[in-house]
Amino acid sequence: MNNDQLTSLLQSLLMIMGVILAVLVVILMIILIKRSKKNRNTANKKDEAVKKERKNAQASQYNQQSVFDFMEFDKIEDNMIIQKEGFKYLMVIECQGINYDLMSGLEKASVEQGFIQFLNTLRHAIQIYTQTRKVNLNSSLNNYKEKVEETKRKLEQMNARYDEILHSREHINPTEIQRLQYEIVKQRNLYEYGVDIVNATEKMSLNSNILRKYYYIVVPYYAEDITIGKYDKEEIKGLAFSELYTNCQSMIQSLGSCSINAKILNSRELAELLYVAYNRDESESYELEKAIRSGYNELYTTSQDVLDKKMKELDIVINERATILANSVIRDVVLETKKEREIKEKESQMDTLVDEMAKNMISESEGRLGKELAKKSIEKIDEKQTQKEEKANEEKAKKGRRATGRK
Repeated sequence: MNNDQLTSLLQSLLMIMGVILAVLVVILMIILIKRSKKNRNTANKKDEAVKKERKNAQASQYNQQSVFDFMEFDKIEDNMIIQKEGFKYLMVIECQGINYDLMSGLEKASVEQGFIQFLNTLRHAIQIYTQTRKVNLNSSLNNYKEKVEETKRKLEQMNARYDEILHSREHINPTEIQRLQYEIVKQRNLYEYGVDIVNATEKMSLNSNILRKYYYIVVPYYAEDITIGKYDKEEIKGLAFSELYTNCQSMIQSLGSCSINAKILNSRELAELLYVAYNRDESESYELEKAIRSGYNELYTTSQDVLDKKMKELDIVINERATILANSVIRDVVLETKKEREIKEKESQMDTLVDEMAKNMISESEGRLGKELAKKSIEKIDEKQTQKEEKANEEKAKKGRRATGRK
């Protein structure tokens, strides 16, 4: 084999090896692409499984803590409570209660069927929140008082007009006088009725607490539910509002089949809901309207510090226990003093009590001893008692004379 043949053979071998290497590279690239796709699909499945587990966990956590989570908020905007820097959005539906007990059997069955349909239409987690508020009649009373004052002014104007007509020298029309008298009587009766209503309502509001329950459905939405595309915060907020509004309207329609009227709370009503939740005791006297008129631009809490409240409660408990202890000790001392007096009095009258008890014993044994013996025995006891009294009087007299001589 010469050199040319050897060279051609080597070139052929190199070409064959190059082709084989190219085929191996292509096969390797195909394997890597398939593996990357598989890893990507596995990662997506894991992410979906994690999101699904998180949703299931959120849907299954129906405890007290989850119900009150909506009070931890960043701000209120576009009829939504925004939490966790835009990660979570809440919209609240207020429901009007119905008197189920006063319904007929057919009406109850319709309500139950409608409620089942409402539950079946739910495709996301909800929270139910109940809030009890004291009904404040101050604003209504103030409005009614203004109307009563207006009625009073009209009555005074009519009386002035009536007096002016009577004292005028012009010709008096009897028909006009009669009409004016009728209007005055009507206006006076209206004024007196309004005053009675105001007084009765004020007494009722002072003597009793009028409470009312409010029922809410809290609908959440999470920013992580948006899986397609990248959005900024404003776009996410718009998508959250659209999704929440659609879900809430669907729920309101479902609740309508249960004869339950519902509405979506606006931003002002959401602020009042949270204000009452944060200031349960103080909101009765310092309402949200007063806070807004005072210049509050954020939902500050007006309630006292919890440590100050605890200190007041401890002072009340200490005062109550001290009062109970003082009364108990005084009662024991009084009883001891009374017993001591009774004992001393009994000791001073011991001889008299002994004589009286001996007489009673003899009188009870008169049938066995005989009347004569019993009578002589009682006389003997009286004689000894008289002698003791005389002796005691003589000793008192001697002590008196000694005391006088000393003086």
